[in-house]
Amino acid sequence: MTRRTPPRPLDVEQLFPEVAPLRKRTVRLHPRAGAPTCRDSSVGGPLLWPLEEPWPVCPYHHRSAMVPVVQVRAADALGLVPFPAGRDLLQVLWCPRRHDGCWVVPEVHWRDAAAVGAVREAPAVGGEVPYGKIPRPCVVHPELVEEYPSWDLPYELWDLLEPRFEQVEAETGWDYQYHLSTAPGTKLGGYPGWCQDPQWPDCSGCGQRMDHLLTVESREADAASRLTWTPVEDQGVRYEDAGLMLGDAGGVYLFECRRCPGRPVKERFDCS
Repeated sequence: MTRRTPPRPLDVEQLFPEVAPLRKRTVRLHPRAGAPTCRDSSVGGPLLWPLEEPWPVCPYHHRSAMVPVVQVRAADALGLVPFPAGRDLLQVLWCPRRHDGCWVVPEVHWRDAAAVGAVREAPAVGGEVPYGKIPRPCVVHPELVEEYPSWDLPYELWDLLEPRFEQVEAETGWDYQYHLSTAPGTKLGGYPGWCQDPQWPDCSGCGQRMDHLLTVESREADAASRLTWTPVEDQGVRYEDAGLMLGDAGGVYLFECRRCPGRPVKERFDCS
């Protein structure tokens, strides 16, 4: 089944033309509980991992195996994310255990799916793991949508537009931040789904700001944002998503440098 996000309830660019140059596209993955195979795009599903390649372990918990978080085939990235030459599979894993100063320790791999023969299964996760750090297996329903900056709106522009934001909300009930701007949920590209002030990292190699690769959020949308961001097919329907709880319903954001060799990655995280 496809997932279709409803159009914004108001014409954002007509009301706030200043944000038009900041429009971006993102791929909402819409994870829903299911039974993906290792050759499918998924959240929390089995990875297409070569049998001859060791399974990643946490650099801090040396005997702790990382868990599958996201796998996306290039076709399901809908042309938004530039995959490295000769690679058509993005794989993200993380260590779900407790770490000082961070929620998870992630690892990103780009792979040629056709080159994988025999497949290695993920090791069992033993010991105590904090609640909500391991996603339940979900199939995904990629959808390309347009969005505008929320927390990433420049301060000077926010100051300029805030009176109009408040006026529109008073007249219509629609809030720019929750209902009109940045798409919530697990997604590729676009704006990170910040809960707090942005923390864009710079690349340690070239010093330039890194590109947003992936947001993994605790839920598809919160009580406020679901009013306009719930897909048409899910309105009035109870569904199971990935079952994550990252901090206090927060998110993990992965960034990469597409200029430096090896496309180095950094992570950020926050919660409400």
